[in-house]
Amino acid sequence: MSRTDELRTMLRVAQLYHEDKLKQAEISKRLYVSQATVSRLLKRAEDEGVVRISIAAPRGTYPHLESALRSRYGLDEIIVAECFEDREEPILSAIGAAAAHYFESTLSEGDVIGISSWSASLLRMVDAIHPMKRPRAERVVQILGGIGNPGVQSHATQLTMRLAGLTGAQAQLLPAQGVVNSAAARLVMLGDSFVRAAMDQFGRLTIALVGVGALQPSIMLANSGNAFTDEEMRDLARRGAVGDICLRFFDRDGAPVRGPLDERVIGATLEDLKRVARVVGVAGGERKAEAIGACLRGRLLNVLVTDKFTAQRLL
Repeated sequence: MSRTDELRTMLRVAQLYHEDKLKQAEISKRLYVSQATVSRLLKRAEDEGVVRISIAAPRGTYPHLESALRSRYGLDEIIVAECFEDREEPILSAIGAAAAHYFESTLSEGDVIGISSWSASLLRMVDAIHPMKRPRAERVVQILGGIGNPGVQSHATQLTMRLAGLTGAQAQLLPAQGVVNSAAARLVMLGDSFVRAAMDQFGRLTIALVGVGALQPSIMLANSGNAFTDEEMRDLARRGAVGDICLRFFDRDGAPVRGPLDERVIGATLEDLKRVARVVGVAGGERKAEAIGACLRGRLLNVLVTDKFTAQRLL
């Protein structure tokens, strides 16, 4: 067979497959060649430029940003949400909706979901999730203590209870403060059977949903009574801390910044989260860009949902 004849056959196979939408088995029958030959010719058509596949990104999507971030930080997945203003309120709405869609699309039956408290972005995500027609998850576990100022405590409880209701799962609350007054008080709380029951579930998590905190606490966290004092925060900054997940602080490389404050937190540790197959961070905004970058460098997250402005800063 001459080169021209081979190219003609390759072109015909490509037309039938890509334009006429025939299956390989159908092409094999029509052209009286083996299915293996059809498969080989289709691959060669791409390799030799007879077929060129291009993807046109729909408006409001950012595949090049996402690809660059996946490559730079080794992420399994990143979702960059469209957002028209580089301000906290529109960013929260955008990433909350994007995270809800990602969660609904990827939830597997029997998942054990961990969710952090005191996160405005996670609250927006849960508010945007649609009720599922049949039970999908086994359990939703609160992974940071959610007791605090009664005026805002409902937010922390709502995250766990509402997500459990939406997914048909059992809710496992962590009935303790996120931050207690002393290490001794923490030991007393860890003796509570309900607290222990929740923390025993940390090793079973298949997905963890977390916010990322800047060193300066959010208004929600500050109002909850689960934040550290200004002097304690200054000490963390002196020791290199740039942000936190579940009130577990890390430096600009994502390495834990340990200290006595760890002994006052009731919730998952960074080591607990590293054992979870999928840790999804939902965070954005200029105030948190440094902390998000540190999380990515330290591989504390393997999925990130953020906004386009933050994505550009991370690059």
